[in-house]
Amino acid sequence: MNSHVVDASLYPAGMLTSLSRMEVERLHDASRGDLYELLRRCSLAVLNSGNESDDAEALLAQYRDFEIQVEQFNRGIRLDLKNAPAIAFVDGKIIEGVRELLSSVIRDLVYYDTEIGSNPDYRLDSGEHISNAVFEILRNADVIQPRIVPHLVVCWGGHSISREEYDYTKLVGYEIGLRKMNVCTGCGPGAMKGPMKGATIGHAKQRVKWGRYIGLTEPGIIAAESPNPIVNRLVILPDIEKRLEAFVRLGHGFVVFPGGAGTAEEILYLLGILLNPQNADIPFPLVFTGPASAAPYFEQIDAFIRLTLGDAAASRYRIIIDDPQAVALAMQEGLAEVRDYRSEQKDAWYYNWRLKIDLPFQQPFEPDHEQMAALEIDSALPVHELAANLRRAFSGIVAGNVKPRTLQAIREKGKFCISGEAAIMESLDRLLASFVAQHRMKLPGTTYEPCYRISS
Repeated sequence: MNSHVVDASLYPAGMLTSLSRMEVERLHDASRGDLYELLRRCSLAVLNSGNESDDAEALLAQYRDFEIQVEQFNRGIRLDLKNAPAIAFVDGKIIEGVRELLSSVIRDLVYYDTEIGSNPDYRLDSGEHISNAVFEILRNADVIQPRIVPHLVVCWGGHSISREEYDYTKLVGYEIGLRKMNVCTGCGPGAMKGPMKGATIGHAKQRVKWGRYIGLTEPGIIAAESPNPIVNRLVILPDIEKRLEAFVRLGHGFVVFPGGAGTAEEILYLLGILLNPQNADIPFPLVFTGPASAAPYFEQIDAFIRLTLGDAAASRYRIIIDDPQAVALAMQEGLAEVRDYRSEQKDAWYYNWRLKIDLPFQQPFEPDHEQMAALEIDSALPVHELAANLRRAFSGIVAGNVKPRTLQAIREKGKFCISGEAAIMESLDRLLASFVAQHRMKLPGTTYEPCYRISS
């Protein structure tokens, strides 16, 4: 018997404990159709919670015999697991936090598949319908909180960061928690875990009993960034674009720590939206921060932004180096501005409906060799179009680093080619080279072979 795997049966947590018979039938049927493999991969990722490897292919290969079945009972559903990672169990029983995360997988994937993705009333080529779909996924996941003043700080940053940078993210999270703010991240390790870990201590000191540690992820990335154990609200969005929209609609303030291609993608996505003239007057607290050693990193990021998107984009953020308390105070001040503005505009505190997001930032981009080569990256483009294409370029690099399907395509066809205006390509090449040199693409100790080549 393999001591690294176990078989188990369990009942889900949360809203899945109270279901109508029709809902039970839908869950049962959906889990046996085309949704099964997606459900299996995401379930395996959350059962692996706490394992900080970013090798999705290795995880899937190690547990290739893992199975999950949703069994139907009059009182609801039961999950039957075979060859599940033993790390998810203690004394033969599933860890409660992992049970909650596993229930979130079932809830989100089946809800989207049955209520939105296959619903003819949803036109997912419409920006308004996409924003409504993101809202309904978040509401179904119980992370929408009406009548609660703005309190949610989104923290972005890399999963592969130095120990010094990780400790700094904890200090920032601690200062945020002391001020009774809550934390939302991409749910994985590194700069996604650190702020949550720090906030738990700040919340404990302030006797905050219901601290929120929200993790937003998507099926393509979750196996490489398994949810960290602190996440107590996990939401799986159907693709990276809806995940990014969920961040900017749900969050009230944003803190960006050092990271790699994924963090650059997030920054470009957000700045591209904020540069829309319709968003010019919307308060949107945004701080870039890290320890003193990260100052050169943010100088590079700032220079790249100014070259590509201009000084107007740089005016939307502050850079605060080596001062966790100043970061938390900036967030506290910014959240008060968000509260006052939304109250004056009679807008919801819990979801940023007024933020204008153009369709190119919402439409799913599935990177392949043809799409990556066809990206137009030129300063002659309108700035929001350039931002959208740069975001797609970084999204393709992220996929080429961690997503099994994209990794296989690169092995078969070679590296992605990214081309464009010479000055931008030179700056992009330097930025990516620094990410590689600083081990920001993959965890230290892992050999990294770039999945791209840059040409002008």
